[in-house]
Amino acid sequence: MSEYRVLDSEIIHRGWCYDLTAETVAMPGGGTARREYFDHCGAVVCVPLDEEGRVGLIRQYRVPAKELLWEFPAGLRDVAGEHPADAARRELAEEVDLQADELVELGEFYTTPGISNERILYYLATGLSPVPEADRHERTDEEAAIELVWWDLDKALAAVADGEIRNGVCALALNLTRLHLERR
Repeated sequence: MSEYRVLDSEIIHRGWCYDLTAETVAMPGGGTARREYFDHCGAVVCVPLDEEGRVGLIRQYRVPAKELLWEFPAGLRDVAGEHPADAARRELAEEVDLQADELVELGEFYTTPGISNERILYYLATGLSPVPEADRHERTDEEAAIELVWWDLDKALAAVADGEIRNGVCALALNLTRLHLERR
């Protein structure tokens, strides 16, 4: 790593959850390269697992993909000082009106390290119960139409292989969940 040095860094564009940054980096053996990437605030994913071993998936419209995608409750780490597990609990409550007795960290991964430094922390949520009606979050925009659908884990994993689930973050979360459950 010491052979790579950032020589220059410039923010090209400031966005709502990322900045487009350009850096000039010294390469091993000489020479430099300029690379542009999304400097992202990070995110969390929360996999709700019910007492029957089913996972709770949602369908959400994603503007860049121009389609409804199956995914898990997830969101940005955009609250200053918020612990990632608290962000996962917040997203679970905001998107599907659930709270969890227990959160287990499943891992932390880069989504697209060739163009972004976005890291997502994955959590498994168990001991689920509904958020009291008075404490529920009012969903707007793409989140307004979110509906929670409970899937058998094997069916969801098969849907990844069959192309029905095409969100890579969701596919990884399903596999991390399976690995965690097999190791218990």
